[in-house]
Amino acid sequence: MKEDYIFALDIGTRSVTGVILEKNDSTYTLIDYCMKEHKVRSMLDGQIHHVEEVANVINEVKVMLEASHGPLRKVCVAAAGRSLKTITSSAILELNQQPITEHETIKHLELSAVHAAQQKISSDETGHDFSNYYCVGYSVLHYKIDEERIGSLIDQIGNHASVEIIATFLPRVVVESLLSALNRVNLEMDALTLEPIAAIQVLIPESMRRLNVALVDIGAGTSDIAITNTGTVVAYGMVPIAGDEITEAVSDTYLLDFPLAEVTKRQIVTEGSATVADILGFETTITYENLVAEIDNSIDRLASAIAKEILQLNGAQPKAVMLVGGGSQTPDLTTRLANKLQLPANRVAIRDIDAIQVLNKTDNLPKGPDFVTPIGIAIAAKQNPIHYISLKVNEQTIRMFELKQLTIGDCLVQAGIEINKLYGKPGMASIISLNGKQITLPGEFGGAPTILLNNELATVDSFVQNGDTIDITKGADGNQPIVKLQELVGDLPPVKIKYNETTFELKSTYYVNNSLQTKDYIIQDRDIIEIRTPRTIKDFFTMVSTEKLPEEKEFILYVNKQRINLGVAENQILINEKPATLHNKLKENDHLTVLPKTIPTVNTLLQAIKKEYYFEITVLFNQQTVTLTQPQLIIKRGKQRLDLDDELYPNDQIFIEEKNIEPFIFQDVFRFVDIDLSNANGNFVLTKNDQPTTFYEQIIAGDRLAIVWG
Repeated sequence: MKEDYIFALDIGTRSVTGVILEKNDSTYTLIDYCMKEHKVRSMLDGQIHHVEEVANVINEVKVMLEASHGPLRKVCVAAAGRSLKTITSSAILELNQQPITEHETIKHLELSAVHAAQQKISSDETGHDFSNYYCVGYSVLHYKIDEERIGSLIDQIGNHASVEIIATFLPRVVVESLLSALNRVNLEMDALTLEPIAAIQVLIPESMRRLNVALVDIGAGTSDIAITNTGTVVAYGMVPIAGDEITEAVSDTYLLDFPLAEVTKRQIVTEGSATVADILGFETTITYENLVAEIDNSIDRLASAIAKEILQLNGAQPKAVMLVGGGSQTPDLTTRLANKLQLPANRVAIRDIDAIQVLNKTDNLPKGPDFVTPIGIAIAAKQNPIHYISLKVNEQTIRMFELKQLTIGDCLVQAGIEINKLYGKPGMASIISLNGKQITLPGEFGGAPTILLNNELATVDSFVQNGDTIDITKGADGNQPIVKLQELVGDLPPVKIKYNETTFELKSTYYVNNSLQTKDYIIQDRDIIEIRTPRTIKDFFTMVSTEKLPEEKEFILYVNKQRINLGVAENQILINEKPATLHNKLKENDHLTVLPKTIPTVNTLLQAIKKEYYFEITVLFNQQTVTLTQPQLIIKRGKQRLDLDDELYPNDQIFIEEKNIEPFIFQDVFRFVDIDLSNANGNFVLTKNDQPTTFYEQIIAGDRLAIVWG
């Protein structure tokens, strides 16, 4: 074989396809190709199960091509996308109400989730050897704060943060079985790639790889899916439904054996109809429209499975979908897939080798999408081969396939290092008392681990090369919390009041362990904090005003030897001109007034014990209301008789005696009224209730009295 020739093999589930390409500067020319089907089921889901049987078919392809082009010694191959294992996993970071401020912390959380996925995928293996899998990529499905989904974790506060990722792993056995099959036929692996990467790199120009596109390689047994975004392949997946599902539906519907059903399916797709004889010998002409109607459920099932996997891998609908592989020609598949992904019909399309821009268009080019992957393998394996590199992580040598530009994070995952466990321990919490309530202040986060790449500081996103040395050391333990009073209690707005026309602000004060402190005080473990806020009139005089606190004393005296407390204050307190006590609460804009002290009188006492000094009746006299009164109590202090206005003294011995009430008579009225004598002429008549009466007639409440001049 010429030196500028490239030999590539596409080792599939049903067949092995070999191609020889010639490189011409920046383009390629297809020189020859050969395809041979497996004689037995030696491949399953992209993995070689019978190395010897697969090697025999590879050898047949090799011999056919060598007959025209000479000995073939080196070959480019690809690991099938369907051999990749995709798994979802999550990781949690305790926050204790402290926000994440560094993107590096989020990256470490993501890598912990990848590590968990690696542990999960290797758990079925004897010995749980995670090194049997290479992580080829992961993408974040979503972040959460306290189980609530959120767009970004930066500066979010909660009890814990979590991330859920979807990671993809390549089993090491896939690569090793490929090498074994090639060694059996004296072929050396010239370059390795992944089938989805190969197809994407030849179908999508580099300038367009930033777009979010799904590539689906629909083969015989499986449909392999790769998702591109931001210039790289971000996720891989596989569904175990493909072209054979449709062929079986054709076979069942029209009573055809499987090989004839496959031929019939292809003929209808390319020519629009086919005439076949079923197993009973009856001939039937099947049109494209009839075929779609008869196998509708199978087509829909294939479209649904592919759409569901794309949405799971991508988290949303992609911008476009490209279909390659023989199964991509399934009738009506592009339309149904577009509907299920809610994409315009022109955003889902079958791509064949005509779409490979770097391939020269020659007469010997095969038609259809079947050869996109084998030609892509030849081109991609040379342009972007996957190298097998060695590095040291903490003196441990690890080997990795360079499926993409590798980072320190990839190396840590492969080395089995869970970076979140290398953070320092959180600082000790402080337990304090705030106004009698116990509060826990969490300690600071432990420090992030230190990463050195070839003895220089680096991050998990730093790129690595073959032979690099990575050292990672545990971060420092966190400190106790450094919290000021201001941060703990915030701003407490003052209450403004007026006292004797002067405005005062009732501000809070802070006492720590009974000592007055400022808001800049740094809280210590076991501190007893008390916030004192003036709320009552008493608080105002003790905490704000410089004036003496109005005294409130008991005023005890004895009435008929019974102890009475008048509760009269030394001063009279008013809030907004209404009587108040020292225990009344103050509100914004209250007006506080303190009046000089008052001395209790007999009248004060009678009000306190709810007794009336006077007996009174009300009558009408000459059409005017008149109230007549007479004392009904005799009040004495010792032998001294007291009147209503007489002052009382503490501990007075007061005696109250009820008098016998003398009935009122007509002439008593004249003590309470003024008589108009301008019309008096010497003769008059007295009446009570319109009846003549005398000055000495008894009267009662409600009587109508009059004096009529003659």
